[in-house]
Amino acid sequence: MTLGGTGAAAVPAVEDTPSTGARPPGEQVRGWNVLTDSVPDGLRAIGAAAGYDINHLQISHDVIHDLRHVRDSRRLGIAETYTAAAREAGIAEVAFWDHSLYSLSYYPDEFKTGPGGTLDLDDPAFWEWFRADYREMLDVAPDIDALILTFVETGARVENQHSDVLVTAEQKLAYLVDQVADVVVEERGMNLYVRDFGYYPEEIQRILGAIELIDNPRVRVMTKETPHDFFLTHPVNAFTAGLDRGVLVEFDATGEFHGQGIIANTFPEVGMQRWRAFERQSNVVGYVARTDRYDTSGIVDTPTEINLYGLKRAVEDPAATADDVYREFVTRRYGSKAAPIVEKAFHNARNIITSSMYTLGTNIANHSELDYDPYCSSYYRHVSGKWLDPPVVDVRHTVNRSLHYWTGVVDHLGPVSCKSDSGVAREVPWVLENGWLDQEHDRMDATYLGYVVKEKDHGVRLAEESLGLVDSARSVLAPDRYAELRGYFERTVLTAKIHRAVATAYFGYRLYARGVPPDDEEELARTIWTGLDEAHAVAEQIRAYPGPVSEGQWTWRVDADQADLYIDRIANGWDKYGGIAVPRPASTSSYGVGPEGGLR
Repeated sequence: MTLGGTGAAAVPAVEDTPSTGARPPGEQVRGWNVLTDSVPDGLRAIGAAAGYDINHLQISHDVIHDLRHVRDSRRLGIAETYTAAAREAGIAEVAFWDHSLYSLSYYPDEFKTGPGGTLDLDDPAFWEWFRADYREMLDVAPDIDALILTFVETGARVENQHSDVLVTAEQKLAYLVDQVADVVVEERGMNLYVRDFGYYPEEIQRILGAIELIDNPRVRVMTKETPHDFFLTHPVNAFTAGLDRGVLVEFDATGEFHGQGIIANTFPEVGMQRWRAFERQSNVVGYVARTDRYDTSGIVDTPTEINLYGLKRAVEDPAATADDVYREFVTRRYGSKAAPIVEKAFHNARNIITSSMYTLGTNIANHSELDYDPYCSSYYRHVSGKWLDPPVVDVRHTVNRSLHYWTGVVDHLGPVSCKSDSGVAREVPWVLENGWLDQEHDRMDATYLGYVVKEKDHGVRLAEESLGLVDSARSVLAPDRYAELRGYFERTVLTAKIHRAVATAYFGYRLYARGVPPDDEEELARTIWTGLDEAHAVAEQIRAYPGPVSEGQWTWRVDADQADLYIDRIANGWDKYGGIAVPRPASTSSYGVGPEGGLR
């Protein structure tokens, strides 16, 4: 994998029986997903769907994340509003999300007769109750056509419930799906899509094994564009290629882990490249793309909409290229005179993000938040190396090194508390078997600190270059479009800078706390304080940033508070690292941090 570089799907292998509202055989799914309960933002996306030939809408997360949410009048009211808007937009298939099983407390105690109060899956009365419950929920929401069922990562995991008949986890999962299908597919004539979401290869193989055991031939599969989650450094998800079922591919156009459309997320080539791999698979029936990450983070009518446009063009025209998409989208939105300049600014986005919110090939931002420590998922769960053989990343960004994900990137970037986290043995046991991680010692060193600083400098330079390009195009941009782009790239510059500042200080501090020769101590302290001072200055700029900023799962301004947290920990002593404080060297200047550490 290298960091720093820049048709119609086939008919599914299984046939659907047409029914009222359900998709007829052979029609390609072109879908969007609305997560937000901000009705104006949700309706804005649905209103734009006709222009993208969208025929499938999913309503999820903050609206209907579990089907049981139809019993919440507020959630159901929003879902009904979205459904009505979808019908007006000509969208034939509307789907709600679901997760099953729900929490154990949801189910009557009379069925919890298994060991430890677990459900007895061998009790026919339980499944009669279960199917009746689905009928009641679907009666509340009669105008939908499909259900998206996540049957893992649920409240009461069915594989942990008791059965003498269903011996394996795969059998339990498959049986659960078939019970849902009996109501959704057979009785109601709807489509049922099961999501094959998993955290690590062994878990995904278990899920695929369960899918193979599902009896109902009309059950479809929805898989993410990448294994596990939406990371720019992950390979294409190839796990469902051999399934004898229709597969719907789920794309994240909003940048859940790298900006949520609040900063520069203009890289349509990512989704297009991945779609090109999927369109060759005979079982792929289409795609669905997320249009927001909660609240006001919707990307329709923003620069990030280019990612939705890229998928549209890739699906409708096998010959369409990313260059075509950049040119067409930018010209349409910003005008032909500004287009060449704005296009250059957009082209930088992928490298800005992968050298600021990612570090040496691993995502370091907790759902886009400034959270390097103690968010351990960055150092094992989300590491792209768990899906690559060999697990190597080719980092450009002026670093120009090929690094082993485990012996190089994670062993040096990961704090001991994360390298020794119980999840490492559970999710990547082969990493420990190969001796690729030192779980007892912090391995951050001067070489890797240098790599981090070089990469973050590169991200800041590119962000500033893009902002300069926008400014240079001001005279040929409509005032509202100039304001839109300037804000977009201003926030990108500030984000790249605060990541550079905190990364420099945090990783430098890890090295300092471990101990360095006396001759190197002052220079390292100077490096750390350069980061702390920049972190303070940029945090103040973020707080003072004028006007409203869209919000999603990530609230951009909160990064200023996160930066203050790192300043306090490092300047005044961090309990986790022995309470060691880094005194300010006399040779550094202050942006507002006292000479003995701490904020003035």
